[in-house]
Amino acid sequence: MVAFETLAKLEAAGSAGVLVTVVDARGSTPRKAGARLVWLLDGTVHGTVGGGAVEHQALALCAQVLQDGEPRFVEVKLGQELGMCCGGIMRLYLEPLQQKAPFILLGAGHVAKACAAILPGLGFGVHVADARDGMATAERFPGATTVTDGLDKEDLDRLPFGPRAWVLIATHDHALDQTLVEACLMRQYAWLGMIGSRRKALKTRERCLHKGITPQQLARLTSPVGLSLGAQTPEEIAVSIAAEAVATRRLGSVPAHGVTRMGLALDQPHPTDVEDVPSPTPLKNPKAS
Repeated sequence: MVAFETLAKLEAAGSAGVLVTVVDARGSTPRKAGARLVWLLDGTVHGTVGGGAVEHQALALCAQVLQDGEPRFVEVKLGQELGMCCGGIMRLYLEPLQQKAPFILLGAGHVAKACAAILPGLGFGVHVADARDGMATAERFPGATTVTDGLDKEDLDRLPFGPRAWVLIATHDHALDQTLVEACLMRQYAWLGMIGSRRKALKTRERCLHKGITPQQLARLTSPVGLSLGAQTPEEIAVSIAAEAVATRRLGSVPAHGVTRMGLALDQPHPTDVEDVPSPTPLKNPKAS
């Protein structure tokens, strides 16, 4: 049996896994209703629903349940097809543990700091990276899951890129943003955005095309970012970006506004036309891959 305290700790830690619960057991079965186990992505198992062929069948489905995020019922007959003679029937319920999707903030300036204050409440785990001394720190980002004080390839490799990752590029330097866009487009992510004006977005797109990045790849980049709320301050811009994240997650898309998705006039206003305010702090590690 898995204690509720264990489940609470695993969920608080953002552990990726699946909870398997025996919801019904009839006839001769190794465990009765209420028995639980937790399978974690690294292969660790807490508790048991009976061991043997029953548990093997349940564990074989866990990775799929975690991948599609959909809970399911499974009925297991303890008969000859499993090499068992118990004759009982067990009904299992498999449900994914609630794992926060990673939201990677590349840049630790004013807008990123404001975003980091909002995103955890929306179900995201915040990961911050910046190459400037004293910027990406636990003190500046107390709610962040991780902070990384560099933006080199090795630093990016330590960040949780993947099919569930949300990524916002918001550094103090346009050239650095360009480098990061090119690097991130080669990685896995669910959503990729870059803060800045439409002119900056157009220039970024032109440079990427010149370097051989395809229009199909660039179509997945959102820039400028943020819903049109008339935002001006870093806090308001963070709200507009968070609103776009919610709309994208819940509705699947938002009205196209980025120049990478449609050609808009450069003089049209946008909530993130204001660049993040650069810091006078010198770069610790300005080279990024």
